[in-house]
Formats: sequence, structure tokens, C-alpha cells
Amino acid sequence: MVAALQSLQKSDNLQIAISDNQFVIADAGNIIRQYATEGYNLIIAHGSQYGSTIQQLAPQFPKVSFAWGTAGSTFNQPNVFAYLAAANEGGYVEGAMAAMLSKSHVLGAIGPIAAGDDKLFIDGFAAGARSVDPKVVIHPVYTGSYSDASLYATAAKTFVAGGADVLAGTTQASSGAIGVARQNNLPWFGNDWPMDSLAPKNVVATEVYNWAPSLHQMFTEIRNGTLGGATYSITLGNGGEVIQFNAGFNLPANVKAKAESLIKAIAGGTLTPAQ
Repeated sequence: MVAALQSLQKSDNLQIAISDNQFVIADAGNIIRQYATEGYNLIIAHGSQYGSTIQQLAPQFPKVSFAWGTAGSTFNQPNVFAYLAAANEGGYVEGAMAAMLSKSHVLGAIGPIAAGDDKLFIDGFAAGARSVDPKVVIHPVYTGSYSDASLYATAAKTFVAGGADVLAGTTQASSGAIGVARQNNLPWFGNDWPMDSLAPKNVVATEVYNWAPSLHQMFTEIRNGTLGGATYSITLGNGGEVIQFNAGFNLPANVKAKAESLIKAIAGGTLTPAQ
């Protein structure tokens, strides 16, 4: 999200303020309120955990636009935008690849909470894996935390002990699980942001988000007098999501060909990934 904003800073003439690592919801709420009182035109609460906070604060500041995601509800508020990622699409592609790479037919997938794009990614991952191997065993686990990498590491170790030979996960806390994949030389599939640098020989691919087109639409609406009421979605079809392959992973040609075929079918609308 920060990269998307920065990419638009000059063209959309933006003044940007960023408060990151706000894992305590009450603290985040105080910052959102402060931004609203300081006169910012748009306040973006990037995380599905902030939904109730936006729902509460938006009516108190009717001249300020708010945006939150990843979720689809604007709470019927005229000054709330929502945005979401069809993460099940990339998850489906990565799950199919994972099943093709697995020798044990056991996969592990880790998320923070069963909501938003995190759940979509893991559901899509499971569906994609089963589309290739109906008998594959998939263990999805939600740690309850967006920030605790140790919980991700513990889940990953449990998966490995149970025979999983391919792992996947979403959010920044994935770093803990990626470390386990690296230590055990196992393939890793990620979501949201490129993770290659954390395990250059183990990360296979990442579903990378680009929020810039959706943000530009919001800015245009606000400048035209519409403060909210719309929901935006990024997909493989509109270019908001891209499967980024890691050149450092020795990916078999047939697995990459399968992935590219699925990407083309999903982007073209001939395949709708089951969740």
C-alpha cells in the first residue's frame, strides 16, 4: 500500500503521512481520529482488523473520506471506500503449483485470522491444490496475529513434523514460517508482497498486489465530489494482482506452464477459482 501511494505521489499531487505497525486497534483508532481532525482528505486503514473502527469514526467526520480493506463493505456510509483483493485467484494458481511440487501430498498454509484476503488466499490455495491432486492433505492454520512471526514458525514446524513438504502463508508474520521452510529446504508460496529475499532458494512464487489503480480511482472520485460509497477489487484480470515467480527457485517447466495456463484462464474469465 505504501509503495502504491508513493508511486502516485507526483502524478496525483499527494501529501502522504504514514503510521505503520499499528497492531493495537485502539492505538490505530486514535491515529485515524487525529488524521481526520488534521484535515486529511482520505484516511486509509489498511487491514481488515480496522473495519469496526472505520464504521464508528466515519459518521463523526462526514467531510473526510475513509478507505479500508481488504473487505467489501462500505457500511452504507457515503464517505467510506472499501477495497479487496481476489486473493483466491492467485492462491488457486499457487495451490496447483504446490500440489505438483509436493512428494508427500501434504501441504501447510498459515494466515493471521480467517477473514479478508488472507482467508481468500488460503481457501484458493486449498482449492487449487485439490484441483491437481484430489487426495492432497491440506492443513490451514490461523494464528490470530498479524505480527507474531514466532506463531507462524511454530505452525510451520508442526506442519513439517506432520509430513508437509510445501508451505504457504500470508502477512508480514510469514517471515517466521519462511525461516522454517529455508531451514528444511522446502518450497514456499507467498501472498501480498515479494518474499524472495527472505529465502532466495525456497520462495517459489508470490501473489503480488498493486493497489495503485484502485487508489487513483478513489482520488478521482474525491476530487469530483464523491467521498465514498464504492468498493474496488484487484484481480489477475485487471492487473491489480500478479504472480511473481522467483528466478532463484529451480521451477520445473511443466509446473510453470500449468501456472501460466491457469493465470490466463482466470484473467480471461474462463476459469473462476472455487474458494
